[in-house]
Amino acid sequence: MMARQRVCVIGATGTIGRATVAALVQRGHEVVCLVRERRETGKVLAQAGGERPIVGATLKRVDMADPVSLSNDGFAGERFDAVVSCMASRTGVPEDAWAIDHRAQLNVLGAAQQAGVGHFVLLSALCVQKPLLAFQQAKLAFEAALVGSGLRYSIVRPTAFFKSLSGQIGRVREGRPFLIFGDGNLTACKPISDDDLAAYIADCLIDEQRWNRILPIGGPGEAITPRQQGEALFALLGRQPRFRSVPVALLNVIAGGLGALGRVVPSLAAKAELARIGRYYATESMLVLDPETGLYDASATPSTGTETLFDFYRSVLGGAAEPERGDHAVF
Repeated sequence: MMARQRVCVIGATGTIGRATVAALVQRGHEVVCLVRERRETGKVLAQAGGERPIVGATLKRVDMADPVSLSNDGFAGERFDAVVSCMASRTGVPEDAWAIDHRAQLNVLGAAQQAGVGHFVLLSALCVQKPLLAFQQAKLAFEAALVGSGLRYSIVRPTAFFKSLSGQIGRVREGRPFLIFGDGNLTACKPISDDDLAAYIADCLIDEQRWNRILPIGGPGEAITPRQQGEALFALLGRQPRFRSVPVALLNVIAGGLGALGRVVPSLAAKAELARIGRYYATESMLVLDPETGLYDASATPSTGTETLFDFYRSVLGGAAEPERGDHAVF
């Protein structure tokens, strides 16, 4: 039987955070969520979209940028066995990334150390393997701080989320072509569902094979390309596939142009970074990167869970609500 732990969750209001809270509660853990914005208080954490509440999680409102608030209002001298951080910057632009993915995480780590927490589980991202963007560099800097902290750690680096690959469901359903970069086979990933990732994160608390390790993880099945994603959508709708190719060179021009203008007009600098983020996701696979060959390796990317992206597509086309999409979506 799983030993009940007292767990502090950071970033509980995000999509993966909510699913992780549910997984922890389901496993019998006592969960306290530190949130950055006002939500329901007491013993209920509402799910996205006003769905049925998750019972069993206590919420506390704190200022993640203030170490004193974290210690006094968050940890508050209480005992916690573990911290699970699903916190991430909303946009990925440099100012936001270094404020949240690095400094705020450091504040949480410091408060956890002061409180005597024994285990820190971090939701990171697989794309930090090739850190060309500010948010990836910020995440890597915090990963290094966590590894050097002396706390037991589990750093989870997932592949693409279902929500980031859901942006074209509507356009295909409306009869429009599926947009691809190049021939649609430039990249691949092993998409993972919220619930499967949440279960993996929650089980880091009790699986010793996941302690003091960096853990790349994908969903079940083979790696799939954007073209295969489009083909599956059309097949589920009983239609012939229709694609429209967007040249990668166009992304280079947009990112380069905004970057040059951003040096003159500061307000365009953030847009330039968002363009670079879009280009990155359009040209880099979300799979384990072989450091010797510099190539992405689907066979080296571990899998977990049971729900496939095509199961998710089937559910949405059948009437399930589409997820809210983040700022990193290309389409």
